[in-house]
Order: sequence, then structure tokens, then C-alpha cells
Amino acid sequence: MAQVEIYTTQTCPYCIRAKRLLTAKGVTFAEYDVSDDPALRRTMTERAHGGRTVPQIFIDGEHVGGCDDLHSLEAAGELDAMLAKVPA
Repeated sequence: MAQVEIYTTQTCPYCIRAKRLLTAKGVTFAEYDVSDDPALRRTMTERAHGGRTVPQIFIDGEHVGGCDDLHSLEAAGELDAMLAKVPA
């Protein structure tokens, strides 16, 4: 299974929705709460090529975007293939 990372805040409804989809698919993910950590938020923004909103989601180190992007991948039938990749 691919390595999934998600940058979140505690009260973000989009973060909750993205995590719900990943959990429903049985995906284990690393979650980084940027609520009270400006340094971690800067890291997130750099990794997300300037993306400042949460969630920011990465699959095997590849930035896939936010909640809407994750759900678009699911609707297009592409998410399962991305999640099935084995990290190098």
C-alpha cells in the first residue's frame, strides 16, 4: 500500500471528509496537525507548491491536492491505483 500523508487542522470539515474517505478505503495515513505549528505549516506549504489550505494530501510523496482533489480521483476511478502502489 502507498504511503499517505495528510496535513490537517482539528476543526476543518474538509480534513474530516478526506480522512473519512481514506479510512473507508482501509488506508493507514500519517496525519500532521498544523493548527498550532507555524513551522510545520511552512513545510506543508513548501511541499504543496504554495498550497496553504488544509487538507494537503500526499501519496508516496506526490502532492495530490486537497479534499476535492482526492474525491475527484475517487470519482474518476484513479485513487485505488494510486493507493495500491508500493513505495520504492
